[in-house]
Amino acid sequence: MTVKPTISTDDRAVKCAALALDKKAYNVKVLDIRGISTIADYLVLATGTSDKQVIAIADSIRTGLKKYGKAIDVEGAKEGKWIVIDYGDVIVHVFLEDLRSYYNLDELWGAARLTEIPSEYLWEGKGA
Repeated sequence: MTVKPTISTDDRAVKCAALALDKKAYNVKVLDIRGISTIADYLVLATGTSDKQVIAIADSIRTGLKKYGKAIDVEGAKEGKWIVIDYGDVIVHVFLEDLRSYYNLDELWGAARLTEIPSEYLWEGKGA
């Protein structure tokens, strides 16, 4: 029997962000919602420029975290407009820009603490 490796909640959230950034997601945020909600410990928000990129970002996250176990649920994966991946302790939202602006989860969860994403994962502002 093979035992799956484990990952802490904090590391899972940052890993989701890193995997999204690996597919050139932009405006990626890791929101620590512990203490303000019981739905999860973290929300990860990411934006893609097309439905194909949104799907690629979500696939990257799911594939990259597969060794730690499957997501509890995934919604929106066929359409690629707003994909939600639920890991229980971390919920990932990958949006097209217009939907992210419309639903404005950034403001809705404005009381959440922003978790810093290590600079080695960031690509925005570093040139091409």
